[in-house]
Amino acid sequence: MTLYGPSPGLCVGMAMTIHKLSAGSGYDYLTRQVARHDATETGHTGLSSYYSDKGEAPGTWIGSGMSGIDGLAAGDVVTAEQMALLFGAGRHPVGPALAARLLGGTGATERDYDRAGRLGTPFPVYARGDVSQFRIQVARRFDAHNRALGLPADHPIPIQDRARMRTEVAQVMFREEFGREAADDREVAAMIAKHSRPTSTAVAGYDLTFSPVKSVSTLWAVADPVLAGRIERAHQAAVKDALAFVEDRALFTRIGNGGIQQVETRGLVGTAFTHRDSRAGDPDLHTHVAVANKVQTRDERWLSIDGRVLFKATVTASETYNTALEKHLAPLGLAFAARPGTDPRKRPIREVVGVDPALNTRWSSRRADIESRRSQLAAQFQADHGRPPTPIESIQLAQQATLETRDAKHEPRSLAQQRDTWRGE
Repeated sequence: MTLYGPSPGLCVGMAMTIHKLSAGSGYDYLTRQVARHDATETGHTGLSSYYSDKGEAPGTWIGSGMSGIDGLAAGDVVTAEQMALLFGAGRHPVGPALAARLLGGTGATERDYDRAGRLGTPFPVYARGDVSQFRIQVARRFDAHNRALGLPADHPIPIQDRARMRTEVAQVMFREEFGREAADDREVAAMIAKHSRPTSTAVAGYDLTFSPVKSVSTLWAVADPVLAGRIERAHQAAVKDALAFVEDRALFTRIGNGGIQQVETRGLVGTAFTHRDSRAGDPDLHTHVAVANKVQTRDERWLSIDGRVLFKATVTASETYNTALEKHLAPLGLAFAARPGTDPRKRPIREVVGVDPALNTRWSSRRADIESRRSQLAAQFQADHGRPPTPIESIQLAQQATLETRDAKHEPRSLAQQRDTWRGE
């Protein structure tokens, strides 16, 4: 197998990114409790909520591998329950219904129903006892805090209060483990980081995010609805072309002793969610494709993806998306040309000819404002708590910075309201 890299001198941006999705403990009761407390607003109920909670169009199932998923087809709408089964447990997304249809009234055993809902080996499921004592104690502190205020157990708690309770629990556990007080904030932070790690290391899948260059989102935001629709369809067609490349050249599994042999698959099983703005509220047309870590071999065995190949293909898949997008936009009369960026160390990016760079900058400037505020909040957090924020707390500080630098009247907004605002800007 050969993965072809970008042509020398090709001036494109990184249009596809990839991140692992974790499985297992995210669906544990106590972990869900902590996750709800950690929510900035109402929290996420699972991966489906994470992708669709912005009021966007519902997600759909996607990929050639859907031919092996009985009861679902590419294009069907995604539900939270389906996401929880596939990405949370590594099981058939409609397994319970499928098992009932196949085995109902046959006198089948519970084990028979379990087998009918499998896609190979399920992801590891960890018992409640495997959740760290730190996380259990923090969850109990959160519950007690809300009960004292007469609030529901899962009512969101301000980040400063959550951080204080985590610090207090960590200090107690440090004394119990080492027989002394923590010497400084670094020891407390290390204790929190150590015991906050998820129990499960199973990879549920991969988040492939496709984003066009800024001028495409800019033009899409201010174009009339008909043209905007054609731009969005061109983006979706480019995503489809890039996924076809991934399926054909980068989606493999391994078999044999120690996974010695790399073999082809029947294609990916994924969900696609298209979003229309950034966290800052600026126009940002992009699509998340959550690829399940479940693929079928040619002889129909369900195994996991060889992630090493997938990660190595990221740059080429990104180039494929960029090239395909230009091709699909050409019939609209759009042309692209290399435009130098603000960083001379980076390659120029191909942008749509005729889109004013000042407007691209206007709809990217919020990033600098958010980062400046996030740095201030992180410094204040360190001063208040005597330790740096944990990764979860860092995300929450970034969300807080986004909210504080955003005009509240923009949330929530329909697409029509967004377009009116963007045209005014």
